[in-house]
Amino acid sequence: MKKVLILIICLLPVVATAQRPKHSAVVAEAPRNVIFVVGDGMGTAQVYSSIVAQRSHRSAFMRFPFSGFSQTYSYNRYTTDSGAGGSALMTGHKVENHHVAKGPDGTEYNSFLVDAKRFFGKAAGFVVTSSVLDATPASTYAHVANRKSFDTISMQMALCPFEVMIGGDKNHFLPANRKDGKSPIDTLRGRGYDMVYTVEDMTRSRSPRICGLLTPDNPPMATERGPMLTLSALKAIETLNRNDNGFVLMIEGSQIDWACHNNDSLYLAAEMADFEQMLNAVLDFAERDGQTLVVVTADHETGGLTLLKGDIEAGVSRPTWATGGHSGVMVPVFSFGPGASHFSGVMQNTDFYNKLMLLMSIAK
Repeated sequence: MKKVLILIICLLPVVATAQRPKHSAVVAEAPRNVIFVVGDGMGTAQVYSSIVAQRSHRSAFMRFPFSGFSQTYSYNRYTTDSGAGGSALMTGHKVENHHVAKGPDGTEYNSFLVDAKRFFGKAAGFVVTSSVLDATPASTYAHVANRKSFDTISMQMALCPFEVMIGGDKNHFLPANRKDGKSPIDTLRGRGYDMVYTVEDMTRSRSPRICGLLTPDNPPMATERGPMLTLSALKAIETLNRNDNGFVLMIEGSQIDWACHNNDSLYLAAEMADFEQMLNAVLDFAERDGQTLVVVTADHETGGLTLLKGDIEAGVSRPTWATGGHSGVMVPVFSFGPGASHFSGVMQNTDFYNKLMLLMSIAK
């Protein structure tokens, strides 16, 4: 009996070593590039309604091998707003509702985009279908206690280190429309950005630094703006991918949230179809590239949407709404590419920053 115990004790380190993942296997899962996609207000019902509409097999969501859920509550509320929700996703810290990347004690938190540039030399950028000053894009570069502090946010954006920034809201960058009389456009132009104001000019740009303010105010809904989201995402990928150290890109389907605030099922269907078109383009790039991690989630759910009736064969869902605001339910997570398995299961919205930074540190 003593000999058997001695043998087991001697073998324990060998067994433990055999069960431990080899470093080479972890390195193989480390992405060169990260594309982080946010469907603002996009819960499980919003996703499923899109899967039904796309007849399942055509849906981009069916292309992801891993999925999970994210808990969305903020520092001080069961139900988050977009400022706190976006900040948690981008910075790894829960903040109070209406704050952007700024803690209750005033601490400023960097986003994973800023830190990926700082620590790993990545190129970085964002693409949205809202104002570039809205809560989610602002959480990638700004630090304010009030998400509506647009004069402050726009100047912080004008000084941020990203190579690509594309969305709407040129008006907030013009001195005539500001209380402080400053011109963030002049600051951006002085820092070498190609300032573009139409989708066509954006597409033609060959600059390594692009700031696209493609509409005077918020961009119109998907039925009116056309393929702006997909074209902007592809331009961002093309531009950022020139960097030898890879890139990080945040893409937001911003108006999924707006459709749900309005409890407008047709508006939602159009935004989800536009989101799917962009996702397919992003996944096509990631498949060809082989070194790109794609993670999709939401900052929160909007509308309390549920699907009680529908017709699978016809691709039709009959939405029922519980609220015109946000809900506190978990939101879905989808992942594809090297490191995708790290984003399955139930997680906190603050986990994304840490997981992404860890994976990028291994790749480096």
